Amino acid sequence: MASRKPSEDREIIEGKIFAVIAYLSIFCIIPLVLKKDNTFVLHHGKQGLVIFVAEVAVFIIHIILGQWFLRLGIFLLGVVSFIGIVKSLKGERLRLPVISVIADKITL
Repeated sequence: MASRKPSEDREIIEGKIFAVIAYLSIFCIIPLVLKKDNTFVLHHGKQGLVIFVAEVAVFIIHIILGQWFLRLGIFLLGVVSFIGIVKSLKGERLRLPVISVIADKITL
């Protein structure tokens, strides 16, 4: 494991709670507004925003495809959110495969 700078450690410690909130559906907006100067929180906040938009898309698409799509989509996004919460509590910057590519393109 690579050693981090003291400023990065302080940033992670101060931002853990906000990073967790970022993965809780619409609450992802709170860290993006309140802690946008913290790169750790911003990383998790952008991924949380992409997950939230995906949840909304799943809800809309389930109208066409049926209830099974809603259950499957929300379950999978819930698992991804749970993984993000665990990693943020550990102080790690997890790059979720498809989600992080989209999140990197978001500018605030």
